[in-house]
Parts: sequence; C-alpha cells; structure tokens
Amino acid sequence: MKEIVTRALSGLLYVSLLIASLYWQNALIALFFVFGLICMAEFKKLIQLKSFFPYIVFSILYLGFAYWKIMMDSAKGVDEASQILLVITIFVELLLIKDLFSEKTIPLFSSKRFIITTFYLSSGFVFLICIANFNQTFTPLLLLGSFILVWINDTFAYLIGKNFGKQKLFPSISPKKTVEGFLGGLFFACIGSYFIAHFTETLTFNYWLILSIIVSVFGTLGDLIESKFKRMAQVKDSGVIMPGHGGLLDRLDSIIFAAPFIFLFLRLITYVS
Repeated sequence: MKEIVTRALSGLLYVSLLIASLYWQNALIALFFVFGLICMAEFKKLIQLKSFFPYIVFSILYLGFAYWKIMMDSAKGVDEASQILLVITIFVELLLIKDLFSEKTIPLFSSKRFIITTFYLSSGFVFLICIANFNQTFTPLLLLGSFILVWINDTFAYLIGKNFGKQKLFPSISPKKTVEGFLGGLFFACIGSYFIAHFTETLTFNYWLILSIIVSVFGTLGDLIESKFKRMAQVKDSGVIMPGHGGLLDRLDSIIFAAPFIFLFLRLITYVS
C-alpha cells in the first residue's frame, strides 16, 4: 500500500509540473531543460559515458532552438536547420529500431555514444519544444495532447497486457510486454484521440487519430529501445529520482522517441493544407 501511495504521489508531482508549465512558455522551456539534463545524466550512466561533452551539446541544441523557435521562427535558416536535425534524428532512431530486431548489442563505443546522446536524447527534447511552438505560435495543447496519448497508451497497454496478454512482443528485451497489450494501448489511444480533438480544438479528429497511431507505435518502440539499453547495463530502472517509477528517462522515453515523428507529421499536414 505504501509503495502505491509513493508511486501515485511522485507521478502526480510529475504531471502537475508538466501541466502547470504549459501556461507559460518560458516555464515550459525551463522545465524541459532541467528534465533533459536529468535524463542525460541517467542515460550517460546507462551507456557508461563519463564525458561532460553531451551536456554541452544538449544545452547548445536545446537552448539554441528554443530561442530561435520563439524569437526567429520565421527565419528561413531556422526552418532549414530544424529540417536537417529532423532528418538526422529520424535516421539515427531508425537505426536504433533496427537494433531491436538484432541479437547484437547496441554499439556503445565512444563515437556511437556521442551520436546517440545527440540525435536520440538531445534532439528528442528539441522537438518537444518545436511541437509546443509549432507553426510560429505557442500551442502547448499540441504537446499536452501528445503526452496524454502516451499516458493512455501506456496505461491500457499495461492493464490489458497484464490481464489478457499471452503473446510476447519482444521477450528478449521486455518480457512483460505483449502483443495484446500493445494492441489494447493502441486501440484506447485511438479512442482518446477523439476527446483530445474535441477539447483542445487544435487539430481535426482525423489528424489526432493518425497522431495516436504514431505515438503508440513509436512510443512503444522508444520504450523498448530504452529497455534494451537498461538490459545491456543490467539495471531495472534508469534512475531513482521518481520513487515508485524509477528514473525520469523511464517516464519520458516514449515521448522523446516519438517527438521527431510527431513533428514530421505536423509539418506534413501544414504543407498539405
């Protein structure tokens, strides 16, 4: 009972901080900057990287893009820079997805580790801010809706997988994840997209429905990839900062990985419309 209360309180604090920051753009940027530094510390420990350099790269990328998106989003150079970062990030993430289907370990020697910390973790936080400042306007409900889809997917994937799951999804990486759980999370995320579209009035239901599929698929893949890193490091959690939950990276791994694909979809529908 005590563990459940502890888990609920730490989760409530995390969600409250996130929702409160959505009312003020600078608060959101500051919160995710702190979250990014904490996740970087946890991830560096997982991949056994002692260099301080990833913190510098994260700070330059994140604060640079945060400033540009707020102050200079109409500049052509900024738009091109975000496109280049998006292409490289998605390419690196596709390579990480490929490694899920391989018995080989994810490469951890120095050059690969710097690439992964930059174009997996640092750029993931950059695109979270880009989503919240999409189309030259501070639209935090786009980001909140994406988080809600992650929470719905994770909650129902756990509940359905626990009660009805039989077919393992990736038993060598995450023995508790099941195909039934994944499909259940996807189904309820699709249902949730209708209410998000209705109450946020940001995108049409059709667009939110597609986003729910993107979030469920790539969010699940992001969680599996972090699980593989943890399995390689032989640890259960990425950290201990959230009692009952583990590390902050354990809570943000899905949205960090899905963020570039969410941003890509938002750009595509802008061009189409």
